[in-house]
Amino acid sequence: MLAPPVNRLVTELARLPGIGQRTAQRLAFHLLSTADDEALDLAEAIREVKETVGRCETCFNLAVGPRCRICEDERRDPALICVVEQPSDVIPLERTHEFPGRYHVLGGALSPIDGIDPEDLRIAELVERASANGVREVVVATNSTTTGEATALYIADALRGRAPEVAVTRLASGLPVGADLEYADEVTLGKALRGRREL
Repeated sequence: MLAPPVNRLVTELARLPGIGQRTAQRLAFHLLSTADDEALDLAEAIREVKETVGRCETCFNLAVGPRCRICEDERRDPALICVVEQPSDVIPLERTHEFPGRYHVLGGALSPIDGIDPEDLRIAELVERASANGVREVVVATNSTTTGEATALYIADALRGRAPEVAVTRLASGLPVGADLEYADEVTLGKALRGRREL
């Protein structure tokens, strides 16, 4: 029913995460109805990001150039590393303004079912980095999922073997601020109890 270029645009938009066929059609029609310069600005922004943004050679976060802004920041503590699964995980941690160290992006989480083994992630680079640069603590901030927990345990074992002097910690998990106990599931409530601290 649609012209071939429009069909192609809908198909490409539908490949984006969280975008279904109907949303892709709405986006395509929106782009067709906007001014030419707006649509071309979007196309130019996509082209520019694909041509200029790569990975930091130290932490594998997104970077323009060899190192990301966080790794270049001399005020950040290089002896404190926070491990995350994806570059998008750095953003919420940075918004807290609580973490003074640097990051290490794994590029995913262990999932043998999906064919993601330790060699497919940047775990070896993390172990090398932690054992060679006077790192005192590695904070594992992988997701609280089965794959995230498996990845955290694997990292802790790897670091204990190669860098036993490095403290390996895990982000606390439990009840969100403002939550009622009656709505908490047993696993979350159990983690909150185990992670309790003195007032």
